[in-house]
Amino acid sequence: MLYYILKVSLSAIVIVAIAEIAKRNTGLAALLASLPLTSLLAFIWLHIDGFTGAQIADLSKQIFWLVLPSLVFFVLLPALLKYGLDFWLSLGLSAAATIACYFVFMFLLPRMGVQL
Repeated sequence: MLYYILKVSLSAIVIVAIAEIAKRNTGLAALLASLPLTSLLAFIWLHIDGFTGAQIADLSKQIFWLVLPSLVFFVLLPALLKYGLDFWLSLGLSAAATIACYFVFMFLLPRMGVQL
């Protein structure tokens, strides 16, 4: 139980730290948020939990392919906000477009020989 509390606490600290840094320096916060911190933490937890290098490598490869549709969010959100749309509407539309791209990728990737 203590192990899970440690995992949740460390993960939460990373997210809160990035949000707090963003209040002072958006560039640094963007840099930290763009790092694959979530993936790094997941890899560390999996390694500690006894997963093999091959299993972690497989996860890393799958993450690569699934990062691509997520990029739609980071292109669309600032464009919609710059266009003058309300924050919540922009966020919702960007999330919906990203979810749609995930569905498209989940359909296309197996046809391209990528196993998820």
